[in-house]
Amino acid sequence: MKIFNVLLIAALSVSLGGCGHRYIDKSGVKSVSSTAADYDTLSGDGRGWGFVKKKGAPPDILKAETELLERYNGRYLDTCGEKLLYLTFDEGYENGFTAPILDVLKRTETPAAFFVTGQYLEGQRELIQRMIDEGHIIGNHTVNHLNLPKQPVKTVQSELTGLNEKCRELYGYDMIYMRPPEGEISERVLAITNDLDMRTVMWSFAYKDWDVNVQRGADYAYSSVMPYLHPGAVILLHAVSSDNASALERIITDAIAQGYEFRSLDDLYDQE
Repeated sequence: MKIFNVLLIAALSVSLGGCGHRYIDKSGVKSVSSTAADYDTLSGDGRGWGFVKKKGAPPDILKAETELLERYNGRYLDTCGEKLLYLTFDEGYENGFTAPILDVLKRTETPAAFFVTGQYLEGQRELIQRMIDEGHIIGNHTVNHLNLPKQPVKTVQSELTGLNEKCRELYGYDMIYMRPPEGEISERVLAITNDLDMRTVMWSFAYKDWDVNVQRGADYAYSSVMPYLHPGAVILLHAVSSDNASALERIITDAIAQGYEFRSLDDLYDQE
């Protein structure tokens, strides 16, 4: 299942802050109303989260994309400069590897965030409860995994609030973080998410790991991830990948051996 679209972009620049996060001053930004008419004044053009990976350093991403994301309190990177990592998984459906992944996270005492769809939230009750019980974050990946920029305002709102309400009903858990399906954002989607008091979380590292018919083994996953670790990385992996499940413990232990520390997404926002 393709969850994100990596675009190869040349001559890009990344706007990075110093230690701590750059919270955008909204005093000069137009206030966004919750009415559909006002949202329609914002751009609904879909933007793929395109980046160029760099070994040992944050990727190159268009400055306009990162500034738009941060304008609406989204994040893709910890700009502190310290050797911190944020591990996240996207969960559209279950493929038998989430329990082993949770086993690894428990053994290594590693926090993670799992962005789930409605199908997963309702169909994998035991796994979701285990994630919560073991201290992981449950994130919103929408009810139906629709491409949000292509949807009307009311649909975007219902895709987010519907999953939040179901999560609260089933688990007594409030979702805070959202990851858009297919990695597609627009200013309108970001504004709607922010107005719902949710935070859009993108990523600074990912690789093509979602195709369950193209799995190449633990060594492939390890070699795809390790050279691209960088301070403040938000790592996106797909839990349907047997490669990721097999390589995860080695990735975590070797990253720690290199001086990295895994943190919760809550820490990404607690440094305001």
